[in-house]
Amino acid sequence: MSLLDVNLKKEYRSPRDNIVNDFYIPLLKEATLYKRSVGFFSSSSLLEISYGISHLINNGGKINLIVSPNLSEEDIEAINKGYEVRDNIIERVLLQYITEPQNYFEEERLNMLATLIAQEKLDIKVAFSLQNERLGLYHEKLGLIYDSENNVVAFSGSMNESENAFIHNYEVVDVFTSWNEQDWVNLKETAFDNLWNNNDSNAGVFDFPEVVKNKLLSYKKNSVDWEIDQKEFRNKHVDSTIEKLKSVTNCPEIPTGLQLYKYQEEAINNWKANNYNGIFDMATGTGKTYTGLGAITQLYKDLKGRLAVVIVCPYQHLVNQWVEDIINFNINPIIGHSSSEQKDFKKRLKMAIMDYNLEVRNFFCFVCTNGTFATEYIQSQLNNIRGNVLLVVDEAHNFGAQNLKQTLTDKFNYRLALSATLERHGDEEGTKALYDYFGKKCIEFTLEDAINGRDGEKFLTPYQYHPIVVYLTEDELNEYHSLSREIAKCIIKKNGKTKLSDKGKILAQKRSRLVAGAINKISTLAREIKPYRNDNHILVYCGATKIAMQDDNGDDMRQIEAITEMLGNEMGMHVAEFTSREDSYTRDLLRRKFSDGDYLQALVAIKCLDEGVNIPAIKTAFILASTTNPKEYIQRRGRVLRKYPGKEFAIIYDFITLPRPLDEAINLTYDEIKCEKSMVRNEVNRIIEFSRLAISRMESDKLRYELEDTYRLNENDLSDDVEIEEEYYE
Repeated sequence: MSLLDVNLKKEYRSPRDNIVNDFYIPLLKEATLYKRSVGFFSSSSLLEISYGISHLINNGGKINLIVSPNLSEEDIEAINKGYEVRDNIIERVLLQYITEPQNYFEEERLNMLATLIAQEKLDIKVAFSLQNERLGLYHEKLGLIYDSENNVVAFSGSMNESENAFIHNYEVVDVFTSWNEQDWVNLKETAFDNLWNNNDSNAGVFDFPEVVKNKLLSYKKNSVDWEIDQKEFRNKHVDSTIEKLKSVTNCPEIPTGLQLYKYQEEAINNWKANNYNGIFDMATGTGKTYTGLGAITQLYKDLKGRLAVVIVCPYQHLVNQWVEDIINFNINPIIGHSSSEQKDFKKRLKMAIMDYNLEVRNFFCFVCTNGTFATEYIQSQLNNIRGNVLLVVDEAHNFGAQNLKQTLTDKFNYRLALSATLERHGDEEGTKALYDYFGKKCIEFTLEDAINGRDGEKFLTPYQYHPIVVYLTEDELNEYHSLSREIAKCIIKKNGKTKLSDKGKILAQKRSRLVAGAINKISTLAREIKPYRNDNHILVYCGATKIAMQDDNGDDMRQIEAITEMLGNEMGMHVAEFTSREDSYTRDLLRRKFSDGDYLQALVAIKCLDEGVNIPAIKTAFILASTTNPKEYIQRRGRVLRKYPGKEFAIIYDFITLPRPLDEAINLTYDEIKCEKSMVRNEVNRIIEFSRLAISRMESDKLRYELEDTYRLNENDLSDDVEIEEEYYE
C-alpha cells in the first residue's frame, strides 16, 4: 500500500474535477492514518467523512477528527461573558446538529462511525478560535493522509466529500506531497498536530463531550456493513427501476388512467393505415415517446400478441428515460448499453430471440443506444429473428449518417421514426434515405403548434427572446479573415453545386470553433447574467471549444470550464457542468438538485442536452454557441420551453457573434463584406427563427434589419440554398 501509486494533481477544482472519486477515495484506499479538520460539526459533516473510510479501516487505520460547533453570536457572547457554562453550551449545540438518519444508508454510515468510536479508531476533538482570550468560530479545512511507508499527502481548501461536492459553487483543494513538497507538508502537519495537542496559541481544543459521544454511540449496531459505499452507489444508480421491472408482466398496455390526445390517436391511426410504417414529426414536449409506445401497443393488439420490438436512442440517458415510460406501458425491456444495470443484456437478448423463434414467448422489447444497435453482435442477433419485428428509432435524423444508415435493413417489417427535425441539414441524400426507409409523415406537430396549442392544450411555454451582440477581438477577426481566404481556395463547383474539399471542411470547422469560442462571450455573459445571480433554474449553453484564456498549466481553457469558474468563483453562484463526461448517476443527481432549486442555480452544458434530455424546470437560458444547423438550435430552444409548475414563460438570451461593430462595418470594402457575410448570415437566420415565435419581436427585428442593411443581405443570402454551409462541431 503506497500513496505514491495514486496519480495526483497539484490542485482539484469542482465541478471541473470529481474530488470524491479522483482524489479522496483513491488516497484512502492506500491510507493507514487520516487527520482531518472539517469545520462545523453536524450529522452531514460526519456522513461526509464516512465516504471511503472503510478502505482505511481495512488497512488497520485510524482517524483523528477536529470539529467546531456552529455557535450563534449569542452563544459566543454568553461564553465570553460567563453567562452560561461553556461545556453546557457546547453540548447543547453539538447535540442540536445530530439529526436522525433519513434512510438506510445514513443509518449504516452512522453505525460505522459509532463502531469506530467504540473501537477507538475514530477520535474527535472540538476546536475554537481564541483571540485575546475570547472564544470564536474555528472552521479551517485541513487534511493529512498517511500510508504504511510514512508517505504523506496534505491538502487544504474548501473540500466536501458528500453529494454536494458535485455541485458546489467552486471548491478548490490544494495538494502537497511529502515526496515533492516536504516543507509544505511539515507546515500542515505541524499546524494540525499543534491544534490537536492544544498547543496553538490562536485556538482552544477540548475533548469531545461524553454526552454527545454517547448520542453517536446510540446509532451503533451489532455489525457493520463495510461495503456500504458500493451498495449506496449502486442503489442511487439503479434507483427503483429494477423493482419496477419485477412487477411488469411484459404485455403492452395503455396505462390505467392515461388517455392519449386526439392528435396522438390520429398519428397512430395514420401509421396503421400506412401498413405500420411512418414518421412521427413532433416537437419536443408534445408526447412523442407516449405516442410511440401507443403505436407499439396498437400493433401488438392488431397482431394478436406476437411481436418483437427494438427501440433505439442516441444516448444512454435517453434509453433510461425511455425505460421509465416503457415500464408504465407494462413492458419489461432488455436494456442494452455499456452502463446498463443488466450486465448480461447480450445473453438476455439472445435467449429472448431464441424463445421468440420457438414461440415460447410471443413478445419482447429491446431498447438500446445507437452505438449498441450498430455493433456486429447485436446486428447478427437481430438478423436471427423470425417473425414480426418493429424498429422504433428516436431522434431518427441520426440514422441518415452512413454508419447507421446501413443498419436499416429489410429485417424490420414494421418501422417507426420519431424526430422533431428529420430533415438533415446539408444532407439531401441522408434525408431521402430516411424517408425511403420509414415512409411518409403520419403527423407533423410543429413548435408553433406546441406553443399555441392543439386539442385545447398548450404543450410548451411562450418565451421572450433577447439577442445579445458580441464582437470578435481584433486578433480573432484577423484569424477569421485568414481562414476565410484559405477556405475560398478549397471551394469545388460541380454539377451546378458548390461544396468544400476535405481540407476546406477542416478549415471551416476551425473557423466555426473560433466564432463559438469568442473570448468576449465570457465578459458579456458576466454582465447579462448579473441580474440573475440570486435566481435559479438557469441554463448556460456552451460550445465544445477552447478559448484564448489559459488555465493553471498555461493551456487554453475549454469554454465551459472558463464559464463555470467565472460563475462559481467570481460571481458566487452555485453551478455545475452538465456534459457527456458526467456519468449517469451524476447527471441524474444534477437534474434532481437543479429542479429542486434549493441549492443548484445553474447548469453549464454542451451538446448532451440537445437531444431528448428532459429538464423542464429551466426558465432562463443563455445560449453562447449555436450551430448553423436549424435542427440543433430548434432542439435547444425546445429544452427551455417545457412546461413546469410556476413557469409562465421562458427567457432566452442568444449570443449573436459579429465580426465588428456595425458603425465600422459600414465602411468595409466589397471583398471585406463578402468575407464577413457568411458569419452574419448565419446569425441573422437564427434571429429570424427564434424571434418568429417569441412574445416580443421589436428588439430582435431592429437588430436583424440593421444587420441586413449593413451587410447587404437579401432573401437569396438568407435562404437555405446558400453556396457553402458550415457547422460548429461540438
